[in-house]
Amino acid sequence: MTPSEDFESHLDWIRAQFPALQQEVSGRPVIYLDGPGGTQVPQRVMTAVGEYLARSNANTHGGFPTSRRTDATIAEARQAMADLLGCEADEIVFGPNMTTLTFAFSRAMGRELRQGDEIVVTRLDHDANVSPWQALVEHGAVIRMVDIDPRDCTLDMTDLVRQMNDRTRVVAVCYASNAVGTINNLAEIVRLSHALGAVVFVDAVHYAPHGPIDVRALDCDFLACSPYKFFAPHIGVLYGKRAHLKHLRPYKVRPATEESPERWETGTQNHEGLAGVTAAIEYLAELGRRLNPAATERRSALLSAMEAIRRYERRLAEPLIKGLMAIPGLTIYGLTDRHRLEWRTPTVALRLVGHTPQQLASDLGQLGMFTWAGNYYALNLTQRLGVEASGGMLRLGLVHYNTENEISRVLEALRRLA
Repeated sequence: MTPSEDFESHLDWIRAQFPALQQEVSGRPVIYLDGPGGTQVPQRVMTAVGEYLARSNANTHGGFPTSRRTDATIAEARQAMADLLGCEADEIVFGPNMTTLTFAFSRAMGRELRQGDEIVVTRLDHDANVSPWQALVEHGAVIRMVDIDPRDCTLDMTDLVRQMNDRTRVVAVCYASNAVGTINNLAEIVRLSHALGAVVFVDAVHYAPHGPIDVRALDCDFLACSPYKFFAPHIGVLYGKRAHLKHLRPYKVRPATEESPERWETGTQNHEGLAGVTAAIEYLAELGRRLNPAATERRSALLSAMEAIRRYERRLAEPLIKGLMAIPGLTIYGLTDRHRLEWRTPTVALRLVGHTPQQLASDLGQLGMFTWAGNYYALNLTQRLGVEASGGMLRLGLVHYNTENEISRVLEALRRLA
């Protein structure tokens, strides 16, 4: 049995974990292709959120049971995220979302910059990894933008080298594009950046549900992600190397602790959401143990799950892309060569002649197929591709609870619309 076939043997169990997958529109089962904007959650996540609110709802560091249970909830979520990313618990920072955390850290880094210091951003990124750095222009920073190859929406590595120099202080780059699915060669980007003494800030929001992450192996300085993109509630998470978290100075209220990582967590956190984060990671760990019973530690179980998910989604992406390419008048943005699909997630952006992306999304929505239209905040990319003024693109985003049958239904619907 191949790894993908082994994964498929668990699909019934996987889909049974997600109550939302039972929904229908006009008598048709819903097909969720909106994962890049936020995934559905397992029942255990809903249960964990409810149980926290019923039994532990309190603020932190109090001398009574509900407060102590809240402290434990936060600690458990921090360790769970550390196991997912491959770091230590005190290198995990929580916040409301990735965008807010990135603004907080860009402001803190702005304190370290001198007039003329440079920050490198890319046209491939979500604007949450662009605007927070552009805001530092008012501190005297110079922003350099790395271009893409518009033929396949990959980062222009030659231009990356061209934009970097001994004044480069920060390189902000996505692990994978939330719009077109391109996976960047992070190992090479980190190597080039560190050779110049620059820190690397990685936006892994889109990549996180699609494959294993090892921040130690990547050697990135910071990595941000959003658990609501990998089957949990709306929370933001940031990994930072311990030395950076201790050295940089956060903007915070005076009574707040100076201890790291808590010094970065402004205000009261979403405690029930954090309970849900732990539950979502436990779901992924259980999947890993089902696939690999030898994976007894949570980190190894998570690696097993995420590697199996990566392989399964690669198998889903191939017939989706092949089928889309056969539809007359349809243009795919991003990698389409089946031999290079390892460098993309199963997220596909497209346009169809005679239809705006918004019309397509609405038509598919009436058929119970949930997709996104627009720029998905990847504004520099849609402008570079020349589609921003005409509505951006339609985005189909698969995750591991999607199936080949669902892909067949979507392809048939698009054929009819074409």
